Amino acid sequence: MDLKNSIILITGASSGIGYQLAKDLASEGAKLALISRRSDLLEKLSAELDKTTEVHAYKCDVTLKNEVKETIIKIKQDFGRIDIAFLNSGVGSNASALKYSSDEAEKTFNTNVLGVVYFIESLLPEFISEKRGVIIGTSSLADGKGFPKSGFYSASKAALTIILESLRIELKKYNVKVVTIKPGFIKTPMTDKNNFKMPFLMSVEKASKIILSGLRKDKSIIQFPLATAIAANILKMIPARWFEFIASKEPKAK
Repeated sequence: MDLKNSIILITGASSGIGYQLAKDLASEGAKLALISRRSDLLEKLSAELDKTTEVHAYKCDVTLKNEVKETIIKIKQDFGRIDIAFLNSGVGSNASALKYSSDEAEKTFNTNVLGVVYFIESLLPEFISEKRGVIIGTSSLADGKGFPKSGFYSASKAALTIILESLRIELKKYNVKVVTIKPGFIKTPMTDKNNFKMPFLMSVEKASKIILSGLRKDKSIIQFPLATAIAANILKMIPARWFEFIASKEPKAK
């Protein structure tokens, strides 16, 4: 996949993986449309990257369909087209059964699932008609099982993984590529809130390099770190009672 000179949309660009991807893609010469709800952080990053490539910042709440549509229109007005969409916005959820909340579920699914679907809805007609384009969605290695206190998060990522897989199969005949990113624990403001030890915690700098390397190799699924990916796939295959026994053990505190 050719990233240089591509016009790349990145949601969740103000922090975490999206922030680092923006910096790395700018250094490669990609033209960037950076999207986030936090305009102050976004403008600061945009001003920094504008020294090396063409960059525009767009304040947008990905959970609001009309804002997403308006943002896509603005990007096309500024750049003429969109080649690659990194749909990276996401929220974590650590919802204990003792504080079970439908509000938390709505927030998680609205961002992690519908926040991606809204962008895909706006991008697909042109991608299909022109038989080009790349859609990249950030899911998680937590998408395979119902981990304690992470039911909403894991379920939202499972839904996203399935949506992307379905699209990947269907869109092949239109030459539209769909890529699923499945990270483990990455050191970001989201994971900084976790009060337990996170195995194989990886920096955003390394995560970004792995993602971009995978894209250059035209991988459809990019999952990392390797040890976490292996463990996650083993957990998918073991009997439910084994998983329940393993998952019932409280993780060690930081």
